Amino acid sequence: MRKKYAAGNWKMNKTFEEGQILLSEVVNMVKDELTHPNVQVVLGVPFPYLSTFSKLVDTPKVALAAQNCYPKASGAYTGEVSVPMLKSVGVKYVIIGHSERREYFAESDAFIAEKVDAILAEGLTPIFCCGETLSQREAGIHFDFVKGQLTNSLFHLSEEAIQQVVIAYEPIWAIGTGVTASSDQAQEMHKVLRDHLASKYGAAVAEEISILYGGSVNAGNAEELFSQPDVDGGLVGGASLKSRDFTDISKSFPA
Repeated sequence: MRKKYAAGNWKMNKTFEEGQILLSEVVNMVKDELTHPNVQVVLGVPFPYLSTFSKLVDTPKVALAAQNCYPKASGAYTGEVSVPMLKSVGVKYVIIGHSERREYFAESDAFIAEKVDAILAEGLTPIFCCGETLSQREAGIHFDFVKGQLTNSLFHLSEEAIQQVVIAYEPIWAIGTGVTASSDQAQEMHKVLRDHLASKYGAAVAEEISILYGGSVNAGNAEELFSQPDVDGGLVGGASLKSRDFTDISKSFPA
């Protein structure tokens, strides 16, 4: 059975003190309320907090993610953070390929592929983001564009390695806008991506890969989204900054 995920991406939000409070609230709520045996909660918090926060998470129901990484293990790369560094402070997941990284920092599919390899080499789990702009959707090229992102950054992997990747489909036009893809639109794209994975690796492998939806996921729409057969959870932005909302999202999976 594919693992289900409630993953939060805090982005560049919360001071250290504010983050500690939010983390504590989420961890305690999840421990008390999350009973689904196949749901993993992941919190993508800012780099400076990871070391301390890893010591505060006292349940396997919650794991920490970094919001980015650099693909080199070490060296003269001022300001960057390597995967071995992240692993050394207890990080389990790394978010890569987010549309904000692609747009603001000009990250290419090839560069993201390097990050995938670096993360897997250390035994961590990449959360690989993909998604189209509104103009690409309106032009009818959204399926081919997003399939291309998978092909360019993931299809060099072996069957064993691809099964260690979590994919997050995030339509750029729905990120932080309050506009959410309908459950049918999300399911449609997730099915396209799973079929694309099957075309390379076979249906059995594709069925084992978790594909999350991201884009204005909230406590009000999570249950409908997560009920779709190919939607295995969410990568949540704004709602992950509110402990009650995010915990409710984590509890929105069908039994």
